[in-house]
Amino acid sequence: MSENPGKPNINEAGKSKSNDSEQDLEDAVEGSDEAVQKTIKSVSPSTQRVQRPHSSPPRFVTVEELLETAKGVTNMALAHEIVVNGDFRIKPVELPEDSLEKRVKEIVHKAFWDCLSVQLSEEPPTYDHAIKLVGEIKETLLSFLLPGHTRLRNQITEVLDLDLIKQEAENGALDISKLAEFIIGMMGTLCAPARDEEVRKLKDIKEIVPLFRAIFSVLDLMKVDMANFAVTSIRPHLMQQSVDYERKKFQQLLEKQPNSLDFVTQWLEEAADDLMNQKYKNALPAGGGAAGSGDGPMPNPVAVQNYAYLKLLKWDHLQRPFPETVLMDQARFQELQLQLEQLTILGAVLLVTFSMAAPGISSQADFAEKLKMIVKVLLTDTHLPSFHLKDALTTIGEKVCLEVSSCLALCGLTAFTTEKEAVLKGQIQSVASPDDPIRRIMDSRILIFLEGYLASGHQKPLPTVPGGLGPVQKELEEVAIKFVRLVNYNKMVFSPYYDAILS
Repeated sequence: MSENPGKPNINEAGKSKSNDSEQDLEDAVEGSDEAVQKTIKSVSPSTQRVQRPHSSPPRFVTVEELLETAKGVTNMALAHEIVVNGDFRIKPVELPEDSLEKRVKEIVHKAFWDCLSVQLSEEPPTYDHAIKLVGEIKETLLSFLLPGHTRLRNQITEVLDLDLIKQEAENGALDISKLAEFIIGMMGTLCAPARDEEVRKLKDIKEIVPLFRAIFSVLDLMKVDMANFAVTSIRPHLMQQSVDYERKKFQQLLEKQPNSLDFVTQWLEEAADDLMNQKYKNALPAGGGAAGSGDGPMPNPVAVQNYAYLKLLKWDHLQRPFPETVLMDQARFQELQLQLEQLTILGAVLLVTFSMAAPGISSQADFAEKLKMIVKVLLTDTHLPSFHLKDALTTIGEKVCLEVSSCLALCGLTAFTTEKEAVLKGQIQSVASPDDPIRRIMDSRILIFLEGYLASGHQKPLPTVPGGLGPVQKELEEVAIKFVRLVNYNKMVFSPYYDAILS
């Protein structure tokens, strides 16, 4: 039993059943080669009801506890990143130019290769360093093999037999070039297609020391390829177990830091109060079951959670701490928030333009798409500190008027008057203000669509796009898919805590 009955502990039930699977996942995250090849069993998330957590003051912790907690958080974040980010890739480490670490590394490597060169230049040559390198290469090649690669394993073991190589070196019969040729051939067999060119270039290097140096460089790249292959292979199994794994790690963190749900509690209580009081009825859509007044019944937990997630898309990241349970996805929510702001402005500009232009223009798909792309390009740098929305909208107003005038002329319609152009430019510039009526309408409709998409649970039929959002429907649906994926995964992990808080 948990030492603090006020803290949620969702790992008590079914603990013995899931221990083996959780250990498999932890091994995989921590880089165990054996764990990568294990068959990871799927387990069902624990459904034990948790008690509402109470705020507790932070306590002093030892350095050992801090390091252990940091390791747990790092592993949890890594597992989360692998599961949530389909484009997750391990990249080779590149040290900063002129950094001390890089200079030290270069000095040490140069000393090593110079020593090897001196040994091979002796009469007779000394192969101590070279044989050690061959041993490292052998172990690396063997690490690339799968259990079924028996023939290749036997070839590597037979040709790169270190005892035999030492005997040949002692008797002056060692042909180091022949060993290098075998190694290059085996690398070509085991490497990814993207490394074929690097392996081919190795055959053009005739001197032994530069050749060995290049071999190790390519092997480092192959290790990264193998790691990414392992990540791809374990991702389906991680998806099955990462919910329990993240929940377990968060529970361990919560036991060490009992105040780790304070911001979550505040976030959910605000969402519940907003729904009950309808304070933000026109800004954020309320889910089903919302009360009409503060004296009404409590909204159902699903509605409150959906509403709370929508609030994250309007979060003031500079002034307010992000809730702890969504902290690992803060950057993703910020990106979605920025994309939605761009879509709001884009939709408002297109709505204003098509409303003022002749009816025939908005029905021309090619023109509408061209106008949308122009505005999107001019809003590309919204995330940069140097971006000024008013200046961008001034430029957009000029470009839009030019495009509309050109289209009207091609269609043989009445050209824009100077007064009408001035009005259109003025309305486009007004979109810079968050209080602009058109912008507020677009913002509200986008959030209504996202709320409906979230509530639908991917069931058919999906919610229809509200009026005025047709030109940005494709972009909006892409954002909605990303948003719903984040939300649904977060719910799977942390819903027991949310239910405890709301109950």
